[in-house]
Amino acid sequence: MLSGLARSDEAWTMVDVASRPQRPSRPQPTETLANPPAPLDLPRSRFGGCGGLPTKPSGYFRVERTDNRWWLVDPDGFAFLSIGANSVRPLDSPAARAAFGRAFGGENGWAAATIDQLRAAGFNTLGAWSAADLLGSRPAPLPYVKLWSFMAAYGRRRGGTVMLPGHVGYPGDCPFIFDPEFPAFCDEHAAQLALIRDDPWLIGHCADNELPWSPELLDRYLALPTPDAGHRAAQAWLAEARGGIADGRPPTDAERSGFLEHACETYLITVAQAIRRHDPHHLFLGMRLHGQALRRPEVFRACGRHCDVVSLNYYHAWTPDPELLSMWATESGRPFIVTEFYAKGADSGLGNTGGAGWLVPTQADRGRFYQHFTLSLLRNEACVGWHWHRYSDNDPDEAGVDPSNHDSNKGIVSSRYEPWTPLLAAMTAVNLRAYGLRVGAESPAGAGLGKQGH
Repeated sequence: MLSGLARSDEAWTMVDVASRPQRPSRPQPTETLANPPAPLDLPRSRFGGCGGLPTKPSGYFRVERTDNRWWLVDPDGFAFLSIGANSVRPLDSPAARAAFGRAFGGENGWAAATIDQLRAAGFNTLGAWSAADLLGSRPAPLPYVKLWSFMAAYGRRRGGTVMLPGHVGYPGDCPFIFDPEFPAFCDEHAAQLALIRDDPWLIGHCADNELPWSPELLDRYLALPTPDAGHRAAQAWLAEARGGIADGRPPTDAERSGFLEHACETYLITVAQAIRRHDPHHLFLGMRLHGQALRRPEVFRACGRHCDVVSLNYYHAWTPDPELLSMWATESGRPFIVTEFYAKGADSGLGNTGGAGWLVPTQADRGRFYQHFTLSLLRNEACVGWHWHRYSDNDPDEAGVDPSNHDSNKGIVSSRYEPWTPLLAAMTAVNLRAYGLRVGAESPAGAGLGKQGH
């Protein structure tokens, strides 16, 4: 049995944390790995799974629940935690391209060096927005996930969307779920999945990023112009919920909750059917929930009926809330992956005005946050991984980016490909011990992370 995190290996410190520059900071208790840390994991499988936890191979990634604990399982049949970074790709400003050439010589040099760097630090997944085609050309690539942005792509064709910080915005915060043309578009959009349907290195598909699931969704659809398909759908749903009576009363909270679940279900049925029609082999990872959606049980119930894994972007929490994590697992009945979280360092030289991640004084504090956050996730039996946002810092010289990606220290490396060494060292210490930490509660001595959540 793999060794876990003994209590003597835990250390607590205080980190000054702010939400953004010029905002007051508050000291937060922070759990880290002390010296000496827990033992390293056993050697990993070729996909990055745990060499000490084999099960049946299937040729593709899948999920499995064993002894009340969820795991991803890699194609060779080894238990797998998805430990990744988003946006692993070259930057495009003139200064970044020049630094890229000096450091790597070209794309092949970058791909080789980056795969080696990530694997040495215990990362085993390329998250959303990564250059999976380029990085997958290496002899020993990393598993990856794909984000297809079904609703965002449909919105670009339809018209009416805007770019908001971190995600696409829709008229009245109402995505076009009920448009009669949306299902046909999804099937057309999903046809490109056929190109990778047989790739064993693909973990699965995310449909969209940060759609505006809100308890006010019914009110917002009802406020759309009368001819809009969303308005008509909301009006029809409300009348049916009231026994066929359209009496003009404002919605109740129960009706708002019911419609939110109905809207999520309608969207998920549409995209899941399209994905599985064109790729029956890989996992459906949901829609990268965020914000208010993370506290809505009805959203997770809908996800549980259609997703293999629930993906979510978890911000504004220094410490993951065990009750919230338990709700995600209980209501969905499915495992989850945290697909975005990060902290920015005030010592980076960047403005750090954009993005939802915390602001801390130093790179070492960013590493302390990573350890604190991931140690909490490892205690939850439904969590099957996490993806740091992102591989490289925002590049202030890069044109055309949304407001959240302009000037912030989000990366494992700078926008000129220089590693943030204290952060990377702290990440490595947890990543290379993640499997042992996760199962440590079952070690003969009873050492390790205690069980938590569903």
